[in-house]
Amino acid sequence: MKYNFLHIIYLFGSLSILSIGGGNTVLPEMHRKSVDAYHWMTDKQFADVFAISQAAPGPSILIVTLIGYKAAGYAGALVATLAMLIPAGLLMYVITRFWQSASEATWHHAVELGLAPIAIGLVFASGYVVSKAADHSWRAYVLTAIATVIFWKTKINPLIVMGIAALIGYFGLV
Repeated sequence: MKYNFLHIIYLFGSLSILSIGGGNTVLPEMHRKSVDAYHWMTDKQFADVFAISQAAPGPSILIVTLIGYKAAGYAGALVATLAMLIPAGLLMYVITRFWQSASEATWHHAVELGLAPIAIGLVFASGYVVSKAADHSWRAYVLTAIATVIFWKTKINPLIVMGIAALIGYFGLV
């Protein structure tokens, strides 16, 4: 158990610093470590935990808490959550202080423009990993593609789309 706590702190502490654009940007590494390296859960469990964390109200960081719980129970959930929040929070405080003092610098705007494509690429990589972990048939891939287009092109509430997809899965159509 103690060994799991060290892995939890290392994993989420490092991902905390790398999560430019939100927690979902580091989802591929979270998946790789929690499923493939540490074997805290299976691909299906990871996909389920991701779905729960996205459907639940509140911040999407809930996935970190759920992975920590799977790794080491309630204490693991607390350790994972703190390991994800504290390093990023401290770094953000320091960077914000510096960023505000350098707001007139010429490189300031260039850095802002450069970080946007990085964050977008990381979000796409996360979507790919979750889709790969959850989808195991051609019908499931088609459903994922349709839901993605609906999310992208419409203003329909995502919970409605997820509910319809869940019903399709429940009735065995996927």
